[in-house]
Amino acid sequence: MDSKDKEFIIQGLPFFSGLGRKRLAAICARSRIVEYRKGQVIYEEGSPPSAFYCILSGRVQVYTRDEEGGRILLEYLHRGKYFGIISLLTNETHSVTSEAVNDCSILVIDKEGFDLLLREVPQLAVDLSRTLSRRLKRKDIHQKRIFESTIISVFSSYAQAGKTIYALNLALSLNRETRKSVIILDILPQDKIHTLPQKLGIHQPPIFDLSGREDVYVLPREFISKTGFDIDLFCFYYREDNEECLKRLVEILSILVNDYHFIVLDLPAEMDRAIIKMLNQSDLIHILSSPDSCDLKRTNSLVGRLKADFNFDPAKIKILINEYKLSKLSHGGQTEILEQEIFATLPKIEFNSPVRLIIDAPDCEYSKTVRRIARQLGDCLVGLVLGVGAGYGFCHVGVLKVIEEEKIPIDVIVGSSIGSLMASLWAIGKSSGEILEIIREFKEPKHIWGLVDITFPRMGFIKGNKLYRFLKKHLGDKTFYDVKLPLMVIASDVHKKEPKILDKGLLVDAIMASCSMPGVFAPFKFKEEALFDGGVTYPLPTEPLVQMGIKKIIAVNVTPSREDILKQLKKFKDPLGVSPDSGKAKVSGIFSRLKSIFKWNILEIIFSSVEVLQSEVARKESELADVVLHPDTSGLFWLELHKAEEFARRGEEEARRQLDNMRQLVKE
Repeated sequence: MDSKDKEFIIQGLPFFSGLGRKRLAAICARSRIVEYRKGQVIYEEGSPPSAFYCILSGRVQVYTRDEEGGRILLEYLHRGKYFGIISLLTNETHSVTSEAVNDCSILVIDKEGFDLLLREVPQLAVDLSRTLSRRLKRKDIHQKRIFESTIISVFSSYAQAGKTIYALNLALSLNRETRKSVIILDILPQDKIHTLPQKLGIHQPPIFDLSGREDVYVLPREFISKTGFDIDLFCFYYREDNEECLKRLVEILSILVNDYHFIVLDLPAEMDRAIIKMLNQSDLIHILSSPDSCDLKRTNSLVGRLKADFNFDPAKIKILINEYKLSKLSHGGQTEILEQEIFATLPKIEFNSPVRLIIDAPDCEYSKTVRRIARQLGDCLVGLVLGVGAGYGFCHVGVLKVIEEEKIPIDVIVGSSIGSLMASLWAIGKSSGEILEIIREFKEPKHIWGLVDITFPRMGFIKGNKLYRFLKKHLGDKTFYDVKLPLMVIASDVHKKEPKILDKGLLVDAIMASCSMPGVFAPFKFKEEALFDGGVTYPLPTEPLVQMGIKKIIAVNVTPSREDILKQLKKFKDPLGVSPDSGKAKVSGIFSRLKSIFKWNILEIIFSSVEVLQSEVARKESELADVVLHPDTSGLFWLELHKAEEFARRGEEEARRQLDNMRQLVKE
């Protein structure tokens, strides 16, 4: 990193922001930027004074040890916070341990260089003494409650982007979904009028003027308005030409993080330097744009400026598309203009809708989307996993019915093979009842032949064209962008021999890849890859959700146990296809036709062999889930697609049996 870039980074830190170029150059010469990995100790309790540290990115936790060696957490430190100075000034050993919570970039000035700086830049010594005095005052007046706080700024490059409505509903939803403390900050120039108070039922709220002269030692609680919705409101005025405004805002934020888990900043759609500096104090920035190409270009320009001119971390910038404007651009066209992925899409709000949609219209699509975002931010997402099993997979329909009726929140859904079809239909908005109607098309055993097109078995004896047409009939040209909640479909890569997670492109293509059982269907060509059944690698795909960081997982394992499979094999050994649930011998037309074509019924042999292997893998995958539903499929055969209602009933019974466990999981 050259000296200009380093100087620019240092200038953006609140502690150094008021210094001139000559003094910034002196700091550059005496400092270095050090990368610390997650979990790495920066200095330990009892170690000698080492350096002055200031966080550029990431988070640091400060703790001490009790008599038994356990941790006593004291504080979380965010970007712009500095530490290690008390030991430097007193020349005593460190009284605490500091450790990187995640990957961190930290400005480090060694003890010798720090002493020289205090002599070269007397202003730093004055500021440090004031800071230490302030910390001591706060220590006595404001007791710290230990938790990690998240600062989220909501911003747009232009007015009328739906920014304030989103900020309001995000704050309300964060409180409702996480049951944690939330405050929303309404920040405006002095010539603007605050609208959030009215939306929250507050008349004539107190407004704090950031351009005042006083330093903020303690939180001015008289300016915090309590609302009737379990969130707090803090209104501010600022002046663009007043450098002290940012300093006072940072001082207030440094106190608010002691009391609130989430701090939502509703910033004005202004591109002045004061707003950019306010944005820089955030952990996350949500930038709203319409899908209109002109607005997307402005948003792209804004993001580019934040990254290039202000060195913003791209990972903390999230773009949300607000569909209040019509656009002919596809999702791909939007991302092409933005030159980055879209974090979320906010559905259009109907005219005359209430502004507090999360409360007044909780079932509308806008509310559902904001609620999912809040659950992601609150680290309380619930994932649903639908496993493999051909006809057994129809049990998923009954599980989905219970989830719908009992309003169990599902934030992301993933499926393999038949589970991918059930997951996709549900994700595009089909109800469990509508899905049951679709699979009722196989009302007689002979109707399965509507999916079978025999070919020369070079790589599989079923072409898959009829299955593709069936999927196309019900899914059309819908893509992963058209789903109502995040969806992942699992396939397996033929050449790499590893799982392939599909979350882009046509749903029909992804499902065909996920359902292409090896030996039965030829591998499905997906773009440049040859893919086959996702159940080969992930018969119960819980691991992809764990890798995403989903902490609450409900898994539906419809694969029979090994013992059940062996019983089924024995039961269907009769070459005449005797039905076990009939008092007399009855020839099953479909099994007879299959066996007349393949002497040893290769379809049954392949599926049953794979099923035995999958049952053990699925059992291990189920250990990663919090709640595992395992419907009783005894007496049913995987190829009995005409028994859709019975499969669904078995799934519903198991979901009812596990209902209390699911409810408890989503409440934790």
